[in-house]
This record gives sequence, structure tokens and C-alpha cells, in this order.
Amino acid sequence: MSAAPTWGLVVETTLGTGERKHTEAQVVAHVTGSREEALAELERRARSYSPTHPLSPRRRRLLRVGDGFLLVVDGAWQSFVTRFTVAELLTDSAAPQAPEPEPLPEPEAGTAREPVAEAAPPAPAAAREPELDADGVPVRPAWLGRRDLS
Repeated sequence: MSAAPTWGLVVETTLGTGERKHTEAQVVAHVTGSREEALAELERRARSYSPTHPLSPRRRRLLRVGDGFLLVVDGAWQSFVTRFTVAELLTDSAAPQAPEPEPLPEPEAGTAREPVAEAAPPAPAAAREPELDADGVPVRPAWLGRRDLS
């Protein structure tokens, strides 16, 4: 069974006035579930959204579009628009990484280990016991020479 998709709730709003008027976008939330659940949350946010501009709104219209909503607020001299969009999240470079798997416990002395797929060929009998330094750390790392790690 596949996991439910995650949806980004994107708000694009008009900032500034006159020649400095521009649009900025930001993801304001994520919703995991169906597209309809994400649209319901987006509509709730669009209905309660209070844009910065205009300072004295005269008319407010909320319109439904295919992938979200459009809020048009008329001021004394010009209109300002805010677009609310739901979009499926495909990748996120800032998402938390999956936890590393727990390392396998070292086998007790005298027990056999399961072979690793495509491991280096077996070493001669004399080289099977690792050479250890004074602190008991192997002088040659166990991963050195393994072809399955490239």
C-alpha cells in the first residue's frame, strides 16, 4: 500500500504598490492525504486570509479555480490579487532524512557471519584475523577493498 501524497499549500500574493508592486510566493503548510482534503484546508485559509494590501479594501471576491482559489481585493485605486494553489509535493531538499538503520551487532567470537553480496574474495587463512593496533582498532579498515561499496 502506498503512502498518502503530501500537498503543499502555496500562497502567491501582491506586495508593494505602484511600480514596486510584485508577487511573492510561499508554501504556508503541507497536508498529507487526498487532494480534496488539501483543497478543503486551502479554502479555509483563503476565506480567512487578510492581505497586506490594499490598506482600505472596498471589495473582496474569492473565486474557485481548477487547482485552488483566487482572492481579488479592490482598493481605492487598484486591485490586488492573492492566488491559493494546492500542489503535490514531489521532492523537498530540506525534508528530514530517513533514520539510518541500526547497525548489526558484531558476532560473538567463534560464530559465523552471513556473507555480504558481492564481497571481496576471501582472504588467505593467515589474513582472516585482522591486525589490531594497541587500542584494539583494526589497522586495515574492514571496508577497504570491498567492491560492493562503490
